Parts: sequence; C-alpha cells; structure tokens
Amino acid sequence: LIADDAAIIVKQDDNPFVSRGGLKLEAALKAIPVSVKGMTCLDIGASTGGFTDCLLQYGAAKVYSVDVGYGQFDWTLRQDVRVKVIERTNIRQLAYEVINEKMDIIVADTSFISLKIVIPSAEKFMRDNTLVLALIKPQFEAGKQNVGKGGVVKDPEIRKLVINELKFFFKERGYLINQIIPSPILGPKGNKEYIISLNFKKNSN
Repeated sequence: LIADDAAIIVKQDDNPFVSRGGLKLEAALKAIPVSVKGMTCLDIGASTGGFTDCLLQYGAAKVYSVDVGYGQFDWTLRQDVRVKVIERTNIRQLAYEVINEKMDIIVADTSFISLKIVIPSAEKFMRDNTLVLALIKPQFEAGKQNVGKGGVVKDPEIRKLVINELKFFFKERGYLINQIIPSPILGPKGNKEYIISLNFKKNSN
C-alpha cells in the first residue's frame, strides 16, 4: 500500500519523438543548420518512425517512409496525412514510379547494409542539390574483421577509417560533402554513430 502523504514522482520521457532515432536526426538538423519546412522527404529504413517524426515536427510537408519490415511504424504517424508508408520494400527495389517524385531531403537509418549501397539506390529520387542525411553505423561499414565482440567498433581509428572511406566514396560519385555530425546518443549496443550530410549533384556520375 502507498501512504496517503507519499510523494509520487512521474518520470517523463525526455525524448519528444517516437524513437531515439529522432534525437539523432534532430542533432544533425541543428548542427548544419537546415530548415525542412515545406520540404518533401524520403525516410529510408523508417522502422518505428523516429526520423519521420523529427522531419514532421520540424515542418516537412510530406514524408515517404520506406522500410523492409512490416507493422513497426508508429500508429499515430501512420494516420498523419503528410506521411506515406511504404512497407515490405527495399530501397534497392523501389521503383521511381511508386513515388513518382523527386525529394528535397533524403534521410537514412539502415542496418546490416552499407551506405555505399543504400544511398546510390536512392539517387533516382534525387534532384540537383537534394540534401542527404545518412546515419553512419560503423559496425555495418567496417568489415567483420574490424568489429569487436557484441558487434561494437571500439577502436576510434577504425571509426575514422570508416568515415574517411565513405567521404571518399561519395566524393567520387560527385556528392558535395558537408559535415560529419556525431550522434548525441550511442547505438543500441553502444556503438558511436554519426550522420553524414551530403548534397547530390545531378549529372556528376
């Protein structure tokens, strides 16, 4: 039993988004800084919708939320008229005709696949100067030999190598490299993550 005069403290969730992913994207939006107000966006690897939620809260006009999974996306976001959920779909197989629209901003939070595959697969949805904000997860970029126990990349030199290789890769494809923004929170297993900010340059490939 609880005494009548007992103090009851309700702990508030400090995360204003449906998942921790929103905090990661918000940090990048503030660091650049960039306005997404009125923008049309594509969220690759939407999962529960953290990135989508962040984009909407910052004023995006429309978000196409794509994920290979099914039934994970937040129900409230699913009802939002600004959101178009595309589930059971890999970005590599997503035809342009399904969306039939070029994006102002493309964000990505994917697992078990390199950004060297993910981002080029989305180029069909890019126009000149489309902004790309992609979460770098070193454990999916470094190669098995460089990933420690529990799937964590602890060596800062390996993380640095991953970032430099991605910067070189995208520069070679003609992207403008803007910034590398450290995530304010660690990944689920304790990995340090980063968001790479790029601008797509049409006809550069």
